[in-house]
Amino acid sequence: MAMPAGGILLVFATLQVACIVGALIYPDDFRYLSPQNLTILMKAVPVLGCLALGAGILMISGEFDLSIGSVYTFTAILMATLVNDGLSAFIAAPIGIAAGVLIGMLNGTITLRFGLPSFIVTLGGLLFWRGAVLLYNGAVQVRFDPEPAFSSLFAGTIFGINAAFIWILVLAAAFHLLLHRHRFGNHVFATGGNPGAATAIGINTGRVKLIAFAIAGGMAAVAGIIATARVGSVQPGQGAGLELQAIAACVIGGLSLRGGRGTILGVFLGVLLIHTMTDVLLLLRAPGFYLDMFIATLIVVAAIFNHLIERRGLA
Repeated sequence: MAMPAGGILLVFATLQVACIVGALIYPDDFRYLSPQNLTILMKAVPVLGCLALGAGILMISGEFDLSIGSVYTFTAILMATLVNDGLSAFIAAPIGIAAGVLIGMLNGTITLRFGLPSFIVTLGGLLFWRGAVLLYNGAVQVRFDPEPAFSSLFAGTIFGINAAFIWILVLAAAFHLLLHRHRFGNHVFATGGNPGAATAIGINTGRVKLIAFAIAGGMAAVAGIIATARVGSVQPGQGAGLELQAIAACVIGGLSLRGGRGTILGVFLGVLLIHTMTDVLLLLRAPGFYLDMFIATLIVVAAIFNHLIERRGLA
């Protein structure tokens, strides 16, 4: 419990033990350990994981981005249409990521230049880029047929492990080093924890937040690439609601809604916990509306728990 992500780690470990025991006792009715179920989990985690990593760094800096779900869809459709027009996926994917970074920087620039709440600015971005998807390509599905090497890189398997899951592990490790072992990470925590004090010691808080916005937009684009490579197509409305799930994973993982506190491990475990609980409810054949109800309850309980921790720390 003394660890920054100790609480969520204990909850996740307890849940895993319960699931494994249940799967061993009832192997025919609760197929949690079946290869098919584990493969589904490994394919589902990377998309939300990428979104949550970007959103988490931005939340620690003290800001929010509600447009990442729409950016995820827009950049994926942009990449898919470029590939369909004859461009290599290895060129189209970086273009999509660059577009996500630019959108994130646009959100940050408007927020900082006019002193507006990022919640309002990115809520507008959510609606704007959702409409841009329809304007750009209409309400039709876009096929994605990249070269085999690209598909293998993002949707294949390596030693029996889904490639996308390996990508999210690598990205999580990289962001852990950036946030917890690099000077930029110290600046992010200082900016989110006490902007006035951070400015007083020479930190350019505006630049830190702008970079955090850019990371959130870029990671939304990466999530779109991984999802599109896995499915082979893009639906105009497939990103709806993902921004809230990403923020929920961050809150469940112990990030403070006020900024200045959180860990990459906590964010990653929050993503795993959401997908594990969703998987358990599906295996138990629970009605679909139970999923949203449970996740909503989990968010509120996690927020209360985090608030109590903050009050205890202030005391």
